[in-house]
Amino acid sequence: MPKRVMQGRALRDAKDKTVSVLVERSVRHPLYEKFMKRSKKYLAHDENNVSKEGDIVRIREARPISKRKRFVVVAGSASDG
Repeated sequence: MPKRVMQGRALRDAKDKTVSVLVERSVRHPLYEKFMKRSKKYLAHDENNVSKEGDIVRIREARPISKRKRFVVVAGSASDG
């Protein structure tokens, strides 16, 4: 079974080897057919502490690393801001 890969924005990088990632997606309302934004935060393992706050990162599903960490940072790119 393939692993889920998502893209989001790094919110916090205060913890060692961990980054908090906000993933946003658009869903259509079932009745009004208007598109709405839904977001969710994930904790991801960042082995080399390369991701900084505000970076756009890609995370991939992995084995459980801790109680809440189930993702690993695959790639990150520096943001403009």
